Amino acid sequence: MKFKPNQTRTYGREGFKKRAACLCFRSEEEDEVVLLVSSSRYPDQWIVPGGGMEPEEEPGGAAVREVYEEAGVKGKLGRLLGVFEQNQDRKHRTYVYVLTVTEILEDWEDSVNIGRKREWFKVEDAIKVLQCHKPVHAEYLEKLKLGCSPTNGNSTVPSLPDNNGLFVTAAQTSGLPSGIR
Repeated sequence: MKFKPNQTRTYGREGFKKRAACLCFRSEEEDEVVLLVSSSRYPDQWIVPGGGMEPEEEPGGAAVREVYEEAGVKGKLGRLLGVFEQNQDRKHRTYVYVLTVTEILEDWEDSVNIGRKREWFKVEDAIKVLQCHKPVHAEYLEKLKLGCSPTNGNSTVPSLPDNNGLFVTAAQTSGLPSGIR
């Protein structure tokens, strides 16, 4: 597992660990392929790049930093897709953004330090891969497919307080067929 010296975990008022992540795409259409990275804990499993927010860090800045560290890509930060909660075991609250990749580094921090890999997946394939071991990450892509297209008028990235109403929990999507979640 990746460990950063002097790492400070930040928590919201309700005890949730504050995290940020990006769905990374090659184009602004958000429909072709998405970039996943290998897990630091389980290198044979794929995840959406993201991680903990640092003190005083804004969610968008944290998302861009995490993608740079974990996936070795830079790009144009797009809209906030939503804020996702994982209650059961970890109590995470993750701000998930869309990022259009403009630069791919040959070597990056996590590839050198822990041997992390990255790979482009078709969106449907990424959902299947993520549903096995990271169902919350699969929910990010399922929400994207639900019609949250880049042309829906939600192109600005708001700064959200801890108590905003844009949360998506597993309970809100469980029981629905995966095609309509």
